[in-house]
Amino acid sequence: MPDDARITPAPLLSAPLSPKRSSVPLLMTLAGLTLLLGSCGEQSGTAARLPQTGANLAGMDHAGMNMDGTSLTIQALGDCATLGSVNLAQGRVAAASSLQSLEFKARNAFDGTDTTRWSSLANTDPQWIQVNLGRVQTVCGLTVQWEGAYAKAFRIEVSNDAVTWTQIYSTATGTGGTQTIKPTVTASGQYLRLTGTVRGSPYGYSLLDMKVFGPSGSGPATSGAGWVDAPQPVTGVTSSTAKPTPTGHHEFQANCSVSRSNLSDDPIKFFAQPGASHLHTFLGNTTTNAGTTLSSLQAGGGSCTAPDDRSAYWMPTMLNGDTPVQPVGTQVIYYKAGVTDYTSVRPFPAGLRFIVGDMNATREEFLAESVVGWECGDKTGLSDFPASCAAGSQLNLRYQAPSCWDGLHLDSPDHQRHMAYPVGSTQDNGVCPASHPIAVPKIEFKMAFPAGSDTSRVRLSSGRGYSFHYDFFNAWDPATLKALVDGCIRKGFQCSAQGADLYHPEVKPVLGSDYRLH
Repeated sequence: MPDDARITPAPLLSAPLSPKRSSVPLLMTLAGLTLLLGSCGEQSGTAARLPQTGANLAGMDHAGMNMDGTSLTIQALGDCATLGSVNLAQGRVAAASSLQSLEFKARNAFDGTDTTRWSSLANTDPQWIQVNLGRVQTVCGLTVQWEGAYAKAFRIEVSNDAVTWTQIYSTATGTGGTQTIKPTVTASGQYLRLTGTVRGSPYGYSLLDMKVFGPSGSGPATSGAGWVDAPQPVTGVTSSTAKPTPTGHHEFQANCSVSRSNLSDDPIKFFAQPGASHLHTFLGNTTTNAGTTLSSLQAGGGSCTAPDDRSAYWMPTMLNGDTPVQPVGTQVIYYKAGVTDYTSVRPFPAGLRFIVGDMNATREEFLAESVVGWECGDKTGLSDFPASCAAGSQLNLRYQAPSCWDGLHLDSPDHQRHMAYPVGSTQDNGVCPASHPIAVPKIEFKMAFPAGSDTSRVRLSSGRGYSFHYDFFNAWDPATLKALVDGCIRKGFQCSAQGADLYHPEVKPVLGSDYRLH
């Protein structure tokens, strides 16, 4: 894929919808797999596929082939005798070879619902979708639910690095519907990919839901090393499914400028280890360093428009060759509703911190999680930096954070597991998953870097353009943050950093002219 790889949304399809499938399930055994073929809803424009059974793994003496043709020894069943109940893929970072449009993101196939879907470009083979399981996991079974368009032939593979793939299942006789796949052998990997090679319809591939299961007892831990308990946990809350009157916006801005730069510190990932990380550019709090704590942030100053936002925000430093490129002036940091029920959004708890994105992301994962990738001039949807930008333009990026919290932890071992994206979310509408029922503001970075017109040597301190990620450590004055959440997000207003809505001048701003709560 070229350095300026991008997602190109397909035009909307005008083909008629496929008929609704029967709701009567059919159980059959195929190549060591149990397939449950049942209802899959109505087709609305794309076709999806499942793995191919070119060979029965159960009859191969637990041996298979790597993608390069070399022999692979696959672990015998053992602990997969009893299937686990935890969906290892739910809410995880996903990517795909293509999208029908930005509405049909890869993430939709792993949100735990069948009300959203991933759809590929039409009339194109092969197409794939993959999920990052967060760490190496033993794969014991999957459930794949197709929309009316399905894969007649497909394969399933696992990988530890998203580069070298090991095939664990394939079929050339897929019939769509809901397929429960339980191999008679197991393999492990951090990434799991489904590749469709022959479409079962004239459209594309359309996948409603995909679940991945390990052995009994598998799944993420929620206590122990790396977990930081919230001193005031929020329990007994059910994810809100309410649908208040739609409004165009429900947000406020927490605009901040660069406060510290070119420091190899990261108090979330490398706490108390000065110089252990790649270079970072910090916004907000002026004291952030490797030893930062909630108390030190609360005692520090800040560079945000609202002086009582003493939070720390940081990201990899951009470099042109070896020269740092810093955003100039105030940068926009939105606080938005990420769920349909914007009236259910609560303020962040003091001390909550998390990492958004992954420096080890693939191009496809970066594009799937960013709003539109990197932009400059008339170039958009870029996974990496182009060789040049139009004179006078800047490198721009918008990147959104998860907006659902588990209510129990301020941090987790990977600094992400205590947060989740809404399920069913396309553009500011969705519901928090049951595992993370607390809706909190959705932070969106909107950064602009004056890198010049020659961007052939531009990189990030963390690597290529698709290694972008950012960190957040909440240190807002609690009363000020609550007032902005209540007065802007929960009321459906489009607020400035003062909490004023230009379109509702009759409403008094949340903060005073000094940007403080009075």
